[in-house]
Amino acid sequence: MSRECAVTLKDGSTRVYPQGTTFAEIAASISPGLAREAVAAKVNGKVLDLQRELEGDAEVELLTLRDPEGVEVMRHTCAHVMAQAVARVFPGTKFAIGPVIENGFYYDFADHDFTPQDLPKIEAEMRKIIEADYQVVREVISREDALRLFREREDRFKVEIIEDLPEAETLTIYRQGEFVDLCRGPHLPSTGRIKAFKLMSIAGAYWRGDSRREMLTRIYAVAFAKKSELDEHLRLLEEAKQRDHRKLGRELELFLFSDEAPGMPFYLPKGLQIRLQLENYERGLQTAAGYQEVRTPIILNQRLWHQSGHWDHYKDNMYFTQVDDDIFALKPMNCPGHMLIFKSKLRSYRDLPVRIAEYGQVHRHELSGTLGGMMRVRTFTQDDAHIFCRPDQIESEIRGVLALVRQIYGVFGFSYHVELSTRPEQSMGSDELWERAEGALQAVLDAAGVSYVINPGDGAFYGPKIDFHIQDALGRKWQCATVQLDFQMPERFDLEYVGEDNQRHRPVVIHRAIFGSIDRFIGILTEHFAGAFPVWLAPVQVRVASVASDYAAYAREVADRLKQEGFRVEVDDRAEKIGYKIRESQVQKIPYTLVVGEKEQAAGAVSVRRYGEGDLGMMAISLFIQRLQGEVEAKALLVSP
Repeated sequence: MSRECAVTLKDGSTRVYPQGTTFAEIAASISPGLAREAVAAKVNGKVLDLQRELEGDAEVELLTLRDPEGVEVMRHTCAHVMAQAVARVFPGTKFAIGPVIENGFYYDFADHDFTPQDLPKIEAEMRKIIEADYQVVREVISREDALRLFREREDRFKVEIIEDLPEAETLTIYRQGEFVDLCRGPHLPSTGRIKAFKLMSIAGAYWRGDSRREMLTRIYAVAFAKKSELDEHLRLLEEAKQRDHRKLGRELELFLFSDEAPGMPFYLPKGLQIRLQLENYERGLQTAAGYQEVRTPIILNQRLWHQSGHWDHYKDNMYFTQVDDDIFALKPMNCPGHMLIFKSKLRSYRDLPVRIAEYGQVHRHELSGTLGGMMRVRTFTQDDAHIFCRPDQIESEIRGVLALVRQIYGVFGFSYHVELSTRPEQSMGSDELWERAEGALQAVLDAAGVSYVINPGDGAFYGPKIDFHIQDALGRKWQCATVQLDFQMPERFDLEYVGEDNQRHRPVVIHRAIFGSIDRFIGILTEHFAGAFPVWLAPVQVRVASVASDYAAYAREVADRLKQEGFRVEVDDRAEKIGYKIRESQVQKIPYTLVVGEKEQAAGAVSVRRYGEGDLGMMAISLFIQRLQGEVEAKALLVSP
């Protein structure tokens, strides 16, 4: 006779069921509606199939497609349905792996050359499988039986996976109709529970991510609990295409890329103007906060990189060159140069904190296949800073950095979330120093009332860090700002200051960047604003357009007056119709277009059009200047188009 098990449900209530009761039966005992909607069970924190059985007392949450984990289960099953459809449409195709990813899933295949034209055929077969509503059945089999099964099916990738699991006595497989796959699960009870999906793209991927192994074809797909969610996702993707910074960079003449320097952006005059505005804005805040700006060499002797630890942890991502008889490296980070600056003279406890900032160009070797516009490059500029402080100053200094991050991100309208990244597997230093550093960062965040999540093992090799992930206009998240606490480099560079007791002491280093990569931040801003930059940041703030050539001189007069006030202005006095000139100004997303003709010249005024708002009517030049100055000083955001 099976024993009774206490089941604690999500609402805190407790029910008793016989051992061996399935979670589907538990759902049915609660309500018919839950029995229809449940897709999996979360048991003591682990997501399981509904057909799994209760083994003892447990906390149980029955998951539906309203739960993110329930949607993940659906996406996992949808990956199996895609593989089953491929097997039907293209017999002989071999299967590698098919995990769930953000918003969907992918599956890797071999022995068939897929084309985009294949995707609708696969989708059609997937719909047949979903309509057939096959039961998804979990089986536990021995390792030997699993090897025999997949060898008979000539599934070489599954065989290799099993052979790499010598300690496993049993494995699980899942069946749906004629299809069988090696999988840990969990899955939906049946294929008919899959809702909205779409196959998106085809890409190449090496087996197990190893460039020495076989190249596979990866099919990416998305899946959602509702068709409306899928439609919204596809709409956002289409909008993202229109906002793509590479597309807008060409159209707005901001920056370009060349095969002569892969992964290395060329700034055009307008793009450089944006960059200068960003740097100057931050530079002013840093100066007010007590930072001193420096410039360090771009190439440094390999001895320095051995000393800093970068040689052991980063040399595969560095560029090297020989100078005379020594090996030098292009710097991938600015940190070691700042250590030398601090060490260049003996400092007192009264001198601390020393805040050193640099807009330093760095070079990192990224694989060509990973490069992507401004988002992934081989050379970029960091708004890098290092704060050398006493241990008792750590909290106040990091609070100052947090305030600076809030102020700068607030200007762009960015919301963000915070992660505390802890010691990675490959790191340097003692456990004691790491625990001290992690505890210090956690204490600062807690004291400041900042909400954060722990990101285990993602710290820098020399210390833990706080990462800031901003969210753009399309809801995408980007990791930009970082604050890193470092007890290691002061040791490696033997940094010291003279304390109040007249003894030598070791400072602590806080690494800090807010834009992170300025180049990447510009790419993010370009997409966030869809190229319609706020007035203070726009490369051209005003274009003055003459109605006819008779008023070209007045247009230039207006432009000169605006330039004298420090604004960035263009004049369009071509012999074109004014409607054409206005449309072109809109295409270039210039914040203000001033139209001048007979009545404007007579009144000493301008007719004002604002991007995203339209015609604002005629305005005295002095009033327009006042309006423009107000927006620039307030760093106001543009109205969305």
